[in-house]
Parts: sequence; structure tokens; C-alpha cells
Amino acid sequence: MPINLTKGQKVDLTKGNPGLKKIMVGLGWDVNAFDSGADFDLDASAFLLGEDGKCPSEKEFIFYGNLTHESEAVQHMGDNLTGEGEGDDEQILVDLSLIPANISKVAFTVTIYDSDARGQNFGQVSNSFIRIVDESTGQELIRYDLGEDFSIETAVVVGELYRHSGEWKFNAIGSGFQGGLAALCAHYGIDVA
Repeated sequence: MPINLTKGQKVDLTKGNPGLKKIMVGLGWDVNAFDSGADFDLDASAFLLGEDGKCPSEKEFIFYGNLTHESEAVQHMGDNLTGEGEGDDEQILVDLSLIPANISKVAFTVTIYDSDARGQNFGQVSNSFIRIVDESTGQELIRYDLGEDFSIETAVVVGELYRHSGEWKFNAIGSGFQGGLAALCAHYGIDVA
């Protein structure tokens, strides 16, 4: 049985699973039944962060335009343009053993593509979740359902993997941002011109 987290809850990932190296982070969502006149395109991203909470360079921002980190520690499995169907809408593979020593956190986010032009926000999205699966066994270890009603936010930091005393932990964040991907990039120290 996976551990179901609530907002702000932290849980050990590798301490209880000492052999754990490769995980799959699945993110999913449903769009509420109403017509905004445009398709919803939600995008999962990962930010590899140093001790200061910032990306050392643009290369540490993993998204649909940069699918694999140069260390091969984090690999985005590709953009899902519709979010149709059950289960994960986008997946990010993480090899904990390959994460560079200068990276202390990996933040997982979801943003709405072109939200301003399309007049969309997370108030129109439901059943959002993140789950962490042991890639070697297929076993779901952690699941966090974002039950909160976001109304005006166009970006959400869903959760973070972080290094603590030589082990990896997961923190269920669930905090919303206005300003979409650009706001998140600014928050994590990436200049998006």
C-alpha cells in the first residue's frame, strides 16, 4: 500500500527502501467539464535545485523543451497535450544514484500552458495527484492527492524530493503560483526571456 500524504507532510523515501535507486514520478489530472473554448495542456516539469533553492543553470530545468538532464538522473517521458484517460498524464524518471552532489532538491511542478491567452487556471482542474513508484518493482510507494481548490493559480509546486542526512525524502508541497511557468522559473532562479 502506498503512503497517502497530506499537504506539508514529509516522508522518508530511501531509509525504508535501502535498495531504492530508480523511481518513476507520475503526475495526473482531470479537467472539469466546462468549455473554455480551448484545450487544456498541463505540463509537468522538474527543477534540480542547489542548497540555495535555485537551479545552478538552465540545464537543471527539465521540461518538454529539455527532456533529459546531462547527468541522466532526471528524464521527462514527454509532453501529453490533452490529459485524456486514466492514470498518469506525464511521467518523470529519476535515478537517485545519478543526481549530482551539488543538487539537494528536485521540485516537481505542473503548469498550464498558455494559461493567460486561454483564460485557464487550476480552479478548472480536479483530481490532481503525484505518485512515486519503485521502477524496479512497479510498486507505488507514495501518493499525494492535491485536494485543495486552487482558484486563480496557473502553476503548482506539487512536491519535492530532497536530500537529508544522506537519504532522500519527499515533501508534499501543493503550493500555487500565479504567472504560470515564468513565475516558477523566476522563483527557482531561471531567467526566461
